[in-house]
Amino acid sequence: MNARKFFKTLPMKLYILLAAIVLFSFFSNDFGLVDIQKTAIILAAGIDKTQNGYTVTAQIAVPKGSDRTTGGTSSVEIDAEGKTVSDCISAIYAKTGWVPKLVFCDLLLLGESAVKEDVFTYLNYFYRNEYMPDSCLLAVCEGSAKELISSQSAIDDASSLAIEKLFSDAAVKSGRVMPNTLKDFAIGYYGVSKSGYLPYVRAVKQDGDQTAEGGQNNSGGGGAQDSKIYSAEQTALFSEGKQVALLSPEETLAFSLLQGKVFTGTFAVSDGDGSPVTLTVLQNKGKVGLKDGTAKLSLALTVRLCCRGVSAPVEGLSSDDVSGEILSAAEETLRGYVAELFDACQKSGCDLLMLKRDLYRASLKQYAEQKDAIPASLRAEIKVSVTSKS
Repeated sequence: MNARKFFKTLPMKLYILLAAIVLFSFFSNDFGLVDIQKTAIILAAGIDKTQNGYTVTAQIAVPKGSDRTTGGTSSVEIDAEGKTVSDCISAIYAKTGWVPKLVFCDLLLLGESAVKEDVFTYLNYFYRNEYMPDSCLLAVCEGSAKELISSQSAIDDASSLAIEKLFSDAAVKSGRVMPNTLKDFAIGYYGVSKSGYLPYVRAVKQDGDQTAEGGQNNSGGGGAQDSKIYSAEQTALFSEGKQVALLSPEETLAFSLLQGKVFTGTFAVSDGDGSPVTLTVLQNKGKVGLKDGTAKLSLALTVRLCCRGVSAPVEGLSSDDVSGEILSAAEETLRGYVAELFDACQKSGCDLLMLKRDLYRASLKQYAEQKDAIPASLRAEIKVSVTSKS
């Protein structure tokens, strides 16, 4: 008897019974989901070190309303202390009755106090959490992560959303910021280089601007709160999980150029008269290598004239030509930035350029012989070539 004949012989009551069982199973099971009204959707989290453990500050999304005038993303900030990060998360649950969920967490901020030790002593919680996205942005902030997370953004409803804008693709192509994620930071830490980097976030008061009427902040507290804008043009260097140095904006630009990430970014040089000239990067080729105990660092850029700091004749306004004098000044300026970057790596012991990793992949024998000299005892050979758009 084939299947079709078999099903035709089944009585109608059995069909009804099977349908009832399926419907009962469907509507009586939550499929492992948590009631959204009992869930704390964490947008971002900040971690600070205390004498007895840690403070975790969670920024939790709160709906503002359903109509066009009140809709959007608001937030509240809730913090808790504990001996471990897990204790802090559990304390947030106990305080609010909301189940903290990290599946939508796109930003982790580490306060200054938290990066003086091996950060993986507490970051391991997030790597173990199966709901935490590997693509979550990771950054260091000036001062307290709690204060930065709880600050009022001048450009967005939630501070975390404003900070995340600093790490957009356009910002990366400008060469002004070098973002990193949980996944990539761990790869550097657990690799042979044991080094890494994170963007360094600062908050600056927006003069002449305060929160909306009544001076209420997002968490509903009283009193006026100044609006903040954020920047991340500096980069924190890490060795074996500890912050060991802080790159300047110029050194961050050099790092970005060596990684070949810059497109349409700008930098300033001086022409022969000492007047400022800004150049736009149209093509960026960076290369890092190691040979015979020497770090080989090279840049090849194609640029065009963006603007001058002095008035120009009308016939020069439509020209992108860059004089040889300016190109030479650009090469000298960038060579200096790269040298400062490499010097910072040597003094801090951070193998930011992953020279150990490259040597390990190329030759285990040479790696065993030279690993202790990288980067502190290396010489640097820096080549920079800047040409103009023809």
